[in-house]
Amino acid sequence: MSTGTRERAASAGTDESDGWPDLPGDTALTIRIPEANPLVRAGFPAHVTVLYPFLNETRFTASTHADLADLFAAHAPFTLTFREFRRYPGVLYLPPAPDAPVRALTHSLTTRWPEAVPYRGVFTPPLAPHLTLANHEGPATYEAAYDALETTLAPSLPIVSRVDTVHLIVTDGPGKGWRDLTTYRLGQSGHIAG
Repeated sequence: MSTGTRERAASAGTDESDGWPDLPGDTALTIRIPEANPLVRAGFPAHVTVLYPFLNETRFTASTHADLADLFAAHAPFTLTFREFRRYPGVLYLPPAPDAPVRALTHSLTTRWPEAVPYRGVFTPPLAPHLTLANHEGPATYEAAYDALETTLAPSLPIVSRVDTVHLIVTDGPGKGWRDLTTYRLGQSGHIAG
């Protein structure tokens, strides 16, 4: 998923043969943070990834959707606050506080579907929950560029977002973008058709 993960994979010494780029039918479960959209410079909507990749789209059945709806219904809605900037090499992001509710969702998913390894196992431990703001700068330019971007964006913090849904998205492959499949409610049974 294009949330700066390729840049972090490169800095971790991995390449596309280690599970990158996105594959046709890859799915992800994400939390949208619309309040942060004006801050994002990365070319995709503001979100926190709960689990990427999840199951390939071809594996989804009515039973899979029912299991996901039940899993998310068992988790209460929560509020995330984004107060500070952090960086991975080449990536500027906001960490959510608290991050425990996001980690709990990821844990529930990977316990139920252990084959869904976060970020294909490229990062050990898996990346902490984060909202990518920018991931377009290279090693020689990102520090100065992101210093300037932080100065510009700092007056917009903190951002507070109430989370009551998780979105299932899918890609048709590299460069094809992501599209919505469905949305699941936290604390309520059922899902909202895509």
